[in-house]
Amino acid sequence: MIIALGSDHGGVELKEKIKVFLQQAGHKVRDLGTNGKDNVDYPDIALRVAEEVSQGQAARGILLCKTGIGMCIAANKVPRVRAALCCQVEQAKLASEHNQANVLCLSGMTGEPAAEMMIKGWLETPFGWERHLRRINKIAEIEKKYMKE
Repeated sequence: MIIALGSDHGGVELKEKIKVFLQQAGHKVRDLGTNGKDNVDYPDIALRVAEEVSQGQAARGILLCKTGIGMCIAANKVPRVRAALCCQVEQAKLASEHNQANVLCLSGMTGEPAAEMMIKGWLETPFGWERHLRRINKIAEIEKKYMKE
């Protein structure tokens, strides 16, 4: 699977560890920055990753910043992106199962083992089509109403 990966300076250390984890799991990683500790604006990185997912260049995306909140807000402005900020494994699994979240947002303060468990749970949990499709379609209708392509 192709996964777009991005962080600002607040998540770059964890991003590098996640990149290795994903590659070792057999995924192709598109690292969209940042690659250093110099200050960058998180909306720029969130847009890069969200556009890759929205346009089908990546199946999923993972974003990191100090809290994960800003990345999540920015990514959710892009059509067809359903970004979820998760802090626990069960949240990550439910984001996939209930919300068909295609972008996972994490805090750069998350420990490496916890981040890996959340990513694994998110990637391996299938969307619960029958039960949740009606709600996903309602989200898509809101998106159509307020967003322009």
